[in-house]
Amino acid sequence: MNFREKLEKNKFVYTVEIEPPKGVNIEETLKKIIPLKGIIDAFNVTDMQSSVMRASSWALAAKLKEMGLEPILQLTARDRNIIALQGDLLGCFILGIKNLLLLTGDSSKKGDHPFAKEVFEVDSVGLIRIAQRLNGGFDWAGNKLKGETDFFIGAALNPLVEDQDKELKKMEKKIKAGVKFFQTQPVFDVDKFYQFMKKAKRFKTKIIAGIIFLKSYRVANYLHEKVEGIYIPYNYRERIRKSKDAKEEAVKIAKEIIAELKDLTDGIHLMPLGCYEFLGEIIK
Repeated sequence: MNFREKLEKNKFVYTVEIEPPKGVNIEETLKKIIPLKGIIDAFNVTDMQSSVMRASSWALAAKLKEMGLEPILQLTARDRNIIALQGDLLGCFILGIKNLLLLTGDSSKKGDHPFAKEVFEVDSVGLIRIAQRLNGGFDWAGNKLKGETDFFIGAALNPLVEDQDKELKKMEKKIKAGVKFFQTQPVFDVDKFYQFMKKAKRFKTKIIAGIIFLKSYRVANYLHEKVEGIYIPYNYRERIRKSKDAKEEAVKIAKEIIAELKDLTDGIHLMPLGCYEFLGEIIK
């Protein structure tokens, strides 16, 4: 049973985020994630996350597919116009990559090429509509395709924002555009997540809650202060700071949050920040 079938049959799923290398050496990453086969249902391959130049997400996604691991291709609207976006989507489908997480993308000014030209011809909703049009057998200009796609389209969601009603409106817009599942920003406030899920229940869509691995106090502070959309409560940051082993404490925190979330969500999306070796223990 694949990732899509599991969600459609109301099975609880685990996904994990992996980053392509800044270069061409992927052996170290593959070595770490191969043991997760059979534990993780699908692997999100990020697309120049935080606007840092890396190998293209479709290349690593195709490699995972070759190895029998199911990828979720992340694609942003930042770097390509609508012609290139459609070409990449068609190419990915030809390679057997059918799960998508479609995003607007961070500004290049935040990354390691701040001088790079941004495209943003569409935002995430526009990109979702493009993928859905391809699913219907037509390109964005209305030309008929030689064979239609069958993408399982996902999008990002932040249930812990101050204005939850505004986020729910964005969510509804994405669903109408073609989204079938959501993966959220990291969840630390379970009560607030519960309130959001009560409101989102009317949409009858699949929501996979995000968990980020706080591998050090420096990382926890950076995420809290510098990364938009991520709020890490003081008590968790202090637990990491005071711990004798930050990674061991991060495992405990992740386990605690997952235990509280399991009855509220359709799955867990793990963001290990490269610490893949701890995922088996967290899920177990």
